[in-house]
Amino acid sequence: MPRRRSAWLPDQHGAWAMLAVPFLAGTLPAPRPGWAHAALFAAWLLGYAAVFHGQQWLRLRRVARRRPDAAARHVRPALALGAACAVPGVPVAAAHPWLLPAAAAAAPFVAVNTWYAWRGRERAPANGLAAVVPACGMLLVAARLGGMPGAAAWRPALACLLYFAGTVPYVKTMIRERNSRAYRRVSVTCHAAALAVAACLSPWLAIPFAAYLARAALLPGRSLRPPVVGAVEIACSAALLATLVPVFGGR
Repeated sequence: MPRRRSAWLPDQHGAWAMLAVPFLAGTLPAPRPGWAHAALFAAWLLGYAAVFHGQQWLRLRRVARRRPDAAARHVRPALALGAACAVPGVPVAAAHPWLLPAAAAAAPFVAVNTWYAWRGRERAPANGLAAVVPACGMLLVAARLGGMPGAAAWRPALACLLYFAGTVPYVKTMIRERNSRAYRRVSVTCHAAALAVAACLSPWLAIPFAAYLARAALLPGRSLRPPVVGAVEIACSAALLATLVPVFGGR
């Protein structure tokens, strides 16, 4: 039974940090965090899990025609998690109708991710970047929900975008493209540019982004196991959140 329950959780471990950090970075510094944030966060995570299973159903329906059960096992989680998403999602949307156009703004990016999943190309860099944008956009949503002005929220949102966009080429240099010099050059270049922009947003951001550049330059080629790579990224995500909250809190 525990195995069945765990099968409902998406196995894209890096996605959970990408979903949580921007949301929390928009919630914790906001003047008025409250029940709506808790409800929206629950709907956000449940909605991601439902979409994940729906996309896997599409992918396996196309590539695993000889094993229809492989696709069918995603139907129940997709429906159940989608229904569960509506439980906190509907009340918070009814109380804050502007959340509906905000959700519609994310739809094109979800459509891109769905197309890549259907084609079996989920690991394409463009697919990863398409997922980063709405995830970081949730910072703006959470900030507005808590009464933070948009002028104060765009800087931490951009910082999140810089970090998570950089993880797309970096993670490839650590696992699937560990022997690619081209990917390493792209990763280091992206991180160097991110450091320059982040330092302009706040001098304090130069500290974690300098560490991100160092890990992009020094860790590839060291044959680290995936759990170690994941642990490093969890620490990097936590460092970003720990920097954003005090730097942009109260503005």
